Amino acid sequence: MHRPRFQKVTKMMSDQGRELQCSTMMDVPLSVGSIAEGAESLFGATTLIGRTATGQVATTYGDFVARVRRLASGLTDLGVRPGDRVASYAWNTLDHLALYFAVPAIGAVLHTVNIRLSAEDVLYIVGDAGDEVLFVDDALAGSLPDVRQAGVRTLVRMGGDSPATPGAVSFSDLVAQGDPGFEFVSVPEESAAVLCYTSGTTGRPKGVAYSHRSICLNALSANQPDAFGIRESDIVMPLVPMFHANAWNFPFIAAMAGAGLVLPGPAPTPQIIIDLVAEHRVTLSAAVPTVWQGVLDTASPTDLRSVRELIGGGSAVPESMIRAFDDRFGIPLVQGWGMTETSPLAAISRESGVADTDTESAYARRARQGRLIPFVHARLDATAGGELQLRGPTITGSYYRGVSPDSFTEDGWLRTGDIAEVDDRGYIKLVDRTKDLVKSGGEWISSVELENAALFHPAISEAAVVAQPDPKWGERPCLFAVLTPGAAVSEEDIKDFLAQRFPRWWVPDSVLLVDAIPKTSVGKIDKKSLRTTVSSLPVE
Repeated sequence: MHRPRFQKVTKMMSDQGRELQCSTMMDVPLSVGSIAEGAESLFGATTLIGRTATGQVATTYGDFVARVRRLASGLTDLGVRPGDRVASYAWNTLDHLALYFAVPAIGAVLHTVNIRLSAEDVLYIVGDAGDEVLFVDDALAGSLPDVRQAGVRTLVRMGGDSPATPGAVSFSDLVAQGDPGFEFVSVPEESAAVLCYTSGTTGRPKGVAYSHRSICLNALSANQPDAFGIRESDIVMPLVPMFHANAWNFPFIAAMAGAGLVLPGPAPTPQIIIDLVAEHRVTLSAAVPTVWQGVLDTASPTDLRSVRELIGGGSAVPESMIRAFDDRFGIPLVQGWGMTETSPLAAISRESGVADTDTESAYARRARQGRLIPFVHARLDATAGGELQLRGPTITGSYYRGVSPDSFTEDGWLRTGDIAEVDDRGYIKLVDRTKDLVKSGGEWISSVELENAALFHPAISEAAVVAQPDPKWGERPCLFAVLTPGAAVSEEDIKDFLAQRFPRWWVPDSVLLVDAIPKTSVGKIDKKSLRTTVSSLPVE
């Protein structure tokens, strides 16, 4: 049911005897288009860099927004109207960035399609979203299934001068024919601007529709001094994919702050990342822990000299990794936490005003998920084992098309599915996912705590724990471990190492040394796949 933005106040003013109305502030909607206009007028000379498959492209906010206007004009010429869904299937490029602004600026909805999903899931979400136009990178065209069978009427190829797909439209032609003076459309701030789908690790991907309002509020909240704290003097390189959760809002935050941007383009390797940092003097970057592990394994102590800070998220950043970046590079690796459902940042872990005098306590706190950013409210549901639940203007109140209503409480809070603890300073610690806890003999064992402890072993570079069926105890923990190059260690050595940190009954019965741990489409550990592997193991 629609709720008005302002509720009329009916209390009578005793001194003047007239009704008190709502505020005197202008009712100007928050919008993605206004972020672009601000970057154009205030930071027009700031440089943006985009890596492509053939080299690098440089532009400025002034020229970029002019290109956005041409693209917005071209979209209207294609017949795109307010409320229509326009999909992207693309890497972190300047063309993709233009879509981030142009599509919402005409009142349409950008649907960023995860390029790592299966063909079946791509067709499902394109059909579920009702996408009518889809933009695809030339470098990815070969992996895109035939989306016309899912309802797409127009395909646009990006990255080349002419489309290679029969019937496709050229992105460069679309922009060249557009109006550079095109005026962005004024839309209600509650209107959908971007549609993102969850990665579907526990079922079909579910859609979350971000409004212009939620994007602007999250960008403002996420960029508080004790959150991302991005300034005009920064050069930001978002490594988190633009096809996932708005790239954690970094494109909008950077434009709002006037910071320079470096977009890493197709399939950036650790060496490519390091080279881009050095060449463009990147000061801040963000990625999932698996990316930072690759950088940690590749970079020399002097490679990241320009970086003042790194952001990690998407999955828990291990304390051992935070320590490693401190020790090797003198660079703080700051943990952020959120979900597709939370716009996406909800909390960030920094030192509070009261610093920890004990180094061990400080590292333990930095490894927590952190304190809530403004406008996000949380509670722990004791009846659900301490599940973290959220609400606020940047938290989704439902999924697209009303699927999975049991993900929300009767009074409207989002069930995160995370079991959490909160310390006396308000720092959230995720103990485990409700589905990842191991229940052994009626007692709970945290897979997350076992994983983090295992990563302190010098021979282990990656670790994951899932429940293994057990005829006596119901479940027992099973540890998958990837060894660091050249390391040699036995399964018993690893068990003995963990036994020094936990009660003996917490120690995994099985330790499996593997070459790689499977990842989801957004770089998280794929525990669904590991559970399948464990279910096929012989029961002793």
